[in-house]
Amino acid sequence: MRLFSIVGRFELSVLALLTIGGLALLPIGAFSQELQEISRAGEKAILAKPGLEMTGARNPDLTIVEYFDYNCPFCRQVVPTFKQLLAEDQKLAIVYKDWPVLGESSMYAARCALAAGWQDKYLIAHDALLAGGRLSRNDQIEAILQGAGVDLGRLKKDLAAHAGEIAALLARNDAEAHALDLDGTPGILVGRELMPGGADVDFFRKLIAAVRSGPR
Repeated sequence: MRLFSIVGRFELSVLALLTIGGLALLPIGAFSQELQEISRAGEKAILAKPGLEMTGARNPDLTIVEYFDYNCPFCRQVVPTFKQLLAEDQKLAIVYKDWPVLGESSMYAARCALAAGWQDKYLIAHDALLAGGRLSRNDQIEAILQGAGVDLGRLKKDLAAHAGEIAALLARNDAEAHALDLDGTPGILVGRELMPGGADVDFFRKLIAAVRSGPR
């Protein structure tokens, strides 16, 4: 399965939409002072052919988007929260957006996880790399992936063969994150509600219910 075959085709139109104000942020006041609301056009642009399959419902009525870094401790903390939400909510989906901003090891981890997609093992790589402590060496990252069942020989071939597609997807994610004015990870969208940082499962449940009950 070629996860990134659509990136080049949609990159220019998506980024153009971001730069002309499709993601303009609007303070909403309700529910939490920390939340901001993006436009419907912005949400549509972010979800349009994101380069990876959604996790969770095949036909969701609500989608969470997370911009994350494998070396972000707060990103690790939301992993069990998202798993719990997906387990209890059959109409929810999550799109992960690799946004490596914490150094070279984060970048290598993101590239490797995305390359594992050509083995249909992106989510396995994603979960494995977020399950441990800080990533600081390439051989450490490779050992974690190998232990999770990723074929390292094929991974390295795919890293080289699909380098352009991986770079394009990471550039798109970076452009979106900057358009959203994110200043760190995680950056999380629940529908059109943008929240900087994570929260506990009860907060997410309440926010999901509020988004579903409000105008869409």
